[in-house]
Amino acid sequence: MLSSSDFASASWELVVRVERPNEEEKEVTLRVSGDLHIGGVMLKLVEQINISQDWSDFALWWEQKHCWLLKTHWTLDKCGVQADAKLLFTPQHKMLRLRLPNLKTVRLRVSFSAVVFRAVGDICRALNIRRAEELSLLKPSDEYFKKKKKREKNSKEPIIEDILNLEVSPTISGSPVNPGLYSKTMTPMYDPISGTPASSTMTWFSDSPLTEQNCSILAFSQPPQSPEVLADMYQPRSLIDKAKLNAGWLDSSRSLMEQGIQEDEQLLLRFKYYTFFDLNPKYHISKLSLSTETQDFTNESEIDEVEAALSNLEVTLEGGKADSALEDITDIPKLADNLKLFRPKKLILKAFKQYWFVFKDTSIAYFKNKELEQGEPVEKLNLRGCEVVPDVNVAGRKFGIKLLIPIADGMNEVYLRCDHETQYAQWMAACILASKGKTMADSSYQPEVLNILSFLRMKNRNAASLMASGLENMDMNPECFVSPRCAKKHKSKQLAARILEAHQNVAQMPLVEAKLQFIQAWQSLPEFGLTYYLVRFKGSKKDDILGVSYNRLIRIDANSGIPITTWRFTNMKQWNVNWEIRQVAIEFDQNVSIAFTCLSADCKIVHEYIGGYIFLSTRSKDQNESLDEDLFHKLTGGQE
Repeated sequence: MLSSSDFASASWELVVRVERPNEEEKEVTLRVSGDLHIGGVMLKLVEQINISQDWSDFALWWEQKHCWLLKTHWTLDKCGVQADAKLLFTPQHKMLRLRLPNLKTVRLRVSFSAVVFRAVGDICRALNIRRAEELSLLKPSDEYFKKKKKREKNSKEPIIEDILNLEVSPTISGSPVNPGLYSKTMTPMYDPISGTPASSTMTWFSDSPLTEQNCSILAFSQPPQSPEVLADMYQPRSLIDKAKLNAGWLDSSRSLMEQGIQEDEQLLLRFKYYTFFDLNPKYHISKLSLSTETQDFTNESEIDEVEAALSNLEVTLEGGKADSALEDITDIPKLADNLKLFRPKKLILKAFKQYWFVFKDTSIAYFKNKELEQGEPVEKLNLRGCEVVPDVNVAGRKFGIKLLIPIADGMNEVYLRCDHETQYAQWMAACILASKGKTMADSSYQPEVLNILSFLRMKNRNAASLMASGLENMDMNPECFVSPRCAKKHKSKQLAARILEAHQNVAQMPLVEAKLQFIQAWQSLPEFGLTYYLVRFKGSKKDDILGVSYNRLIRIDANSGIPITTWRFTNMKQWNVNWEIRQVAIEFDQNVSIAFTCLSADCKIVHEYIGGYIFLSTRSKDQNESLDEDLFHKLTGGQE
């Protein structure tokens, strides 16, 4: 037993600052000993403050160590807390302003103590956004707000920002996010035409601010921004500008507070990973049952293969003739046709030469003519891991495919030219699948062909009769729909005509299908899903751009923007980070290894991107809605 004098000598004074919303900060001095646990310290604090309120959301923040003391059973000695420690007793949930992709800003209460991966999940549940693992928080660079600050400085009247406040007000200070915003046991129901939550879903929001009026603000597509608003937006002009913007992604394995985010600071909520899981209107059966236009979402060519096989078996047993398309599924399909080929060389004009091409498995072989097909080809191109870039001008009847095939010292560049849309769609789809290591026997081949044909139809200029009358009656500012680079190239009337033509191709579609068509057109662009970083490869004397995609890494020339080399994730054996010199090292099959240091961002961000894409590739349609968060942190966290 210790006497009171012995206890006094073993104890010491700990000063804790108490931060309460809308109240002045105050200091509280406690007498503690090293064997007192964190929970005991907080209990002493509350007793000494002697104010009746809900303290359940409060926790201790250690300012010098920049960390939360959340393990309440740990003692002060185990945590390393001594008399010189500066502790802050503060709410874990604080207000944060989030700028959404549609440029709307919402203000809501977010956990500043949970890791960002979990905090984003809570945010997406509050906003009814599915697949939270595909999104993250981005801290914008100074350039992002530079134009806006300049306009505010020059403006005589104060500019009031339109913010949707989702705080349940008035609330008990420090209360966490309202659990009524989301039900973990139910799937949200949406109207398939407008995209807004159905009436049954609205009851989940109960007394929360996300009622029918406010929810529609988030669910509906927003009208195009005015030229003045667009002028204030930060628009990166080069790959280096894009690389600088991507430096702002927050670390998913650390909390907002640990990364220096302040209360009521503005962050961007953005899609970080461009691998959208199960992006299909047929995903929610309950969603489609609300619509009378269900048949518009289905495609006869996408008939279930099992049902088709059973139907064929039934016809055969009855003595009829089955569908020959499914009779022999062991045959690997092939394409054979006349195409034109061109290999770029210095000081040589672009001249295409016709050959007989045969596409089988994941390779293309070409011969001087059809009669020589059984002999040795002029060349055989293995497309596994290659870059496939469309080279199309529908109006000019140009249907080209650009292939960038990885070789030991860079990329082998080959151009193919097709005669018409159907031929282009078949060969383009085969090239895309081959680049992923798949053959035309894969079930995704026919849908890919149809998607390409659909995209070509959208670009087809077939609305001339409607264009003339439509232009006169349309009140539209074309510059609000296209990039500044495109606006400089064409006159306003020309842009309006092209926009109207494109609109005629989707005008009769249901809203959800039109949105899917837009996304598919976006996904077909050569630079879709690439995130850029400025790096210096080991052994190189100049800086390069590293493009990170859902299935590959691309080394790009920083000046010309031309791809140099591509490495597929499927060929990756392992990757690691040397935290001392901040270098990322990756090993691939066939004794290929690369290493680089990141110049525009911390190497942890690139490391997390690679691990994040690999984590998302493990998702299965058979698994439930829960994700293996431990696996995510294992793949993305690293060991600093």
